Amino acid sequence: MPLLIVIAAILLLVILVTWCRLNTFLSFLIVSLLMGLALQMKITDITKSIQTGIGKTLGSLIVIIVFGSMLGKLVAESGAGQRIATGLMNLFGRRYVQWSLMLTGFIVGIPLFYNIGFVLMVPLIFTVAARTKLPVVYLGIPMLASLSVTHGYLPPHPSPTALVEQFHANMGLTLVYGLMVAIPAIIIAGPVFSRFLRGYTSPPSKMFVIEPLPDDQLPGMFVSLFAALLPVFLLAVTASIKSLTASGTFINEVVTWLGDPLIVMLLAVLNGMYWLGLRRKMPVKKVMSIMDDAVRDIAVIILIIGGSGAFTQLLNDSQVSKYIAETLQGMHLHPLILAWGIAAIIRVCIGSATVAGLTTAGIVAPLIAASGVKPELMVLATGAGSLMFSHVNDAGFWMFKEYFNLSVKDTIKTWSVMETIVSVTGLIGCLLLSFIV
Repeated sequence: MPLLIVIAAILLLVILVTWCRLNTFLSFLIVSLLMGLALQMKITDITKSIQTGIGKTLGSLIVIIVFGSMLGKLVAESGAGQRIATGLMNLFGRRYVQWSLMLTGFIVGIPLFYNIGFVLMVPLIFTVAARTKLPVVYLGIPMLASLSVTHGYLPPHPSPTALVEQFHANMGLTLVYGLMVAIPAIIIAGPVFSRFLRGYTSPPSKMFVIEPLPDDQLPGMFVSLFAALLPVFLLAVTASIKSLTASGTFINEVVTWLGDPLIVMLLAVLNGMYWLGLRRKMPVKKVMSIMDDAVRDIAVIILIIGGSGAFTQLLNDSQVSKYIAETLQGMHLHPLILAWGIAAIIRVCIGSATVAGLTTAGIVAPLIAASGVKPELMVLATGAGSLMFSHVNDAGFWMFKEYFNLSVKDTIKTWSVMETIVSVTGLIGCLLLSFIV
């Protein structure tokens, strides 16, 4: 019965947003309230879950999203994005521009948290699309597939790192096997799948779309890359130094602080303001205007993400994820398929890849010793399952929809299918590796 209620709630959410044209944030709140009542939660607990979910989700994302939007707006308005796009086009050529974006997303995605990578890379996608006259969805899917795979499969991202510990896996082997599984998953979900997406020609969000500047007014290539990729550099360097220093030492604590996403993004924005604005004689008033516009642009997205957080928290507090997991635990399947399946169903119902992965870990961890399956492959299978079919209860779904200016229907046909391909390909890769290693 709880599973049927969740399915009905998701269908109602889709109907309210697509057919009734109701504001997405309001739709999330209405559906969350009705679902809580249907699951027989106390009225006071329902409202508390909604408030907690909004606060918890936005508390961890809002600063990153705001700073990312500010940096992205600076990169776009200053012409730095145009300079980077021109450099990529000259290096790889128009024919292979998708592969260049996919490779960029993969390199950036390894050290960078998904939400930061998303808001940093979207302006680059829009700029390249404007230069090449290619659809933004066609260009964006390969890069975002790379970001998604690194988020779900590879340490040091939160979920894979936690799974490595819970499954007692080897971090280095997990990374090696993860790369072997990730590369074909990205290629199939990225350049291969996106060949079918040339028909999605909706203009992107106006958030980062600007008129091209003359070449003599663009910042240099080094300055453009330094401003846009400083977060990647900071996270990579701090992670490396942190791994080489003892916990509790002064250097370790300072590096840990500098590697915090909030500090990284703050430093990146201040750096961008100087190199892309003030250093190039842009008036302070103009720089501040760009900052203000960036915040206004993402107000709707922030509300939608908060609404999805409320929905997710209500599902967690109502113990639906636990009910689903216990129902599936008695099924006699290959451990890799079982881990993937449990994570996939929880992901579809809950929306959070991290919650799906960690919930699954507690269920299937005892199976590893008896089955003889390598724990590293269990980490990857669980991570792949946690990416399955992102839809209306996932913040990433709404970020993609709003940034790329798509309908809910088209977002499912593009983003959700891409995530499904990534997930299924990951499972197949794990099963093949299980016969080799």
